[in-house]
Amino acid sequence: MTESRTPTEIDAVAETWVDSVAKRSPMTATYIGRAEYNGRLDDFSPAGTEAALEETRRTRASLAALEPVDDVDRVTKTDLLAELDLDLELHEAGWHLRDVNVIASPTQSVREAFDLMPTDTVADWGVIAERLGNVSGALSGYVQTLREGIDRGVTPARRQIVEVLGQIDRIKADNGFFATFAAEAAPAEGGLPASLARELHDNANAARVAYRELSDFMKAELLPAGTEQDAVGRDLYQLLSRRFLGATIDLDETYEWGKEELARMAAEQAAIAEEILPGSTVEQAVAYLDEQGAHTLHGTDELREWMQRTSDHAIVELGKSHFDIPEEIRALECMIAPTQEGGIYYTGPTDDFSRPGRMWWSVPEGVETFDTWRELTTVYHEGVPGHHLQIAQSVYNRAELNSWRRLLAGTSGHAEGWALYAERLMEQLGYLADPADRLGMLDGQRLRAVRVVLDIGVHLGKPRLDGEGVWDADYALEKMRENVNMPDEFRKFETNRYLGWPGQAPSYKVGQRIWEQTRDAVAAAEGTNFSIKAFHKRALDLGGVGLDTLRSALLPR
Repeated sequence: MTESRTPTEIDAVAETWVDSVAKRSPMTATYIGRAEYNGRLDDFSPAGTEAALEETRRTRASLAALEPVDDVDRVTKTDLLAELDLDLELHEAGWHLRDVNVIASPTQSVREAFDLMPTDTVADWGVIAERLGNVSGALSGYVQTLREGIDRGVTPARRQIVEVLGQIDRIKADNGFFATFAAEAAPAEGGLPASLARELHDNANAARVAYRELSDFMKAELLPAGTEQDAVGRDLYQLLSRRFLGATIDLDETYEWGKEELARMAAEQAAIAEEILPGSTVEQAVAYLDEQGAHTLHGTDELREWMQRTSDHAIVELGKSHFDIPEEIRALECMIAPTQEGGIYYTGPTDDFSRPGRMWWSVPEGVETFDTWRELTTVYHEGVPGHHLQIAQSVYNRAELNSWRRLLAGTSGHAEGWALYAERLMEQLGYLADPADRLGMLDGQRLRAVRVVLDIGVHLGKPRLDGEGVWDADYALEKMRENVNMPDEFRKFETNRYLGWPGQAPSYKVGQRIWEQTRDAVAAAEGTNFSIKAFHKRALDLGGVGLDTLRSALLPR
């Protein structure tokens, strides 16, 4: 680790902002390892939102008045101002009033707040009991905000409400998360006191009741007010695209590029299918691999063990020559998520690395077999050299970066774009030598390409690729089935995710494009002095940033 940089006034504003976020968003505090608010949950009410806005305006004014003293300050000021401004714009657009979707809205985040909480001691379970007791207040505040949206005519799509209602049914069921979580409480040091066991049981039941009341509200009030339209329109979409990229893009040009990229991915897959089974189509090559069974895992235990083994090997091998991987970030835990909603995701380490980075797999009900040829690249995407290397390296770089830069800054386009960039890098380094593994990597890349077209197509009302009308949900699912070799449960979930979370899905492939464009521009500027390893270190040492900031920080002035 390099010698510590002397903190500046801009660093102080950023540190104060992190303290403010942790206090106002205990769920975020848990994520970054600040345990002092673990008994609480976020305030999703209109009053909570207004308090957050006041703090945003105050921080923005303080930051705007300061002059950077070095390049680190320049990046911090540029990126934090952009984030604060975007928060204000999104509020003005009323996005919080319609915040219902299948993956990243308060319905899911309140439940997920328990996943990263310590469970080793009796005291840990006491804090969990306290947080369980606060579920009702958090969801009640959320209902207040959604009611304000109904009053103002700003409501989510009915499709998202219906899907979330199904998720709530599973959360509040007798065998759902809260019932089993409390029933299985078992600190490592011994049993629970009877009084705490009762409190956990009672508060878990209260949480289930709170979710039932949320369901009742959604059925009785929100669903009738919901819009039949999945599309959010160009203006809101442009704003949300900026949110997920940290960059402003030409949506129409990106849509056309997405179509070209999709065609290129399909052609690459066809060529590899020929390698696997001469004369075959991609579908026939996939069927052949599935029939052979040589790449198949059975059950989630085998899946988790394979994920962990693969991840550990990548860290050891890449740490020898391709990347500088500090000892603190070499631990990565592979986990099966306590939900069955679909999706694979990463959670970063705590600030002190007492909780390592974790790769989570939420396996849909009924999915019992997994193909390593499909998923090898996913392990690299979520682990090393993907998210874990990127995010944990930021956490580690406390000598140069303030807490905001290390723990909270960044965008989906920066993180997910790097992870797709990392997938291609692993191919170039020879870790996908098996044609089946390359087919799986391209399947993932093709998925990311089709959703650039799908996401922009639906939300901007673009003409369908076949010229028959405009993009809608049914056509989106049809294109997913044509282009993605995944179980249909995944394809349906993913399609609903894109419909309800505008701008996020394209941030992967668009982010990869911007990462590659930035690397190539730096290489062209540096000529024979260019070092890819040095470029990666410089880029990752920035921590999380928006992609416009990434380009300005790395490209010669």
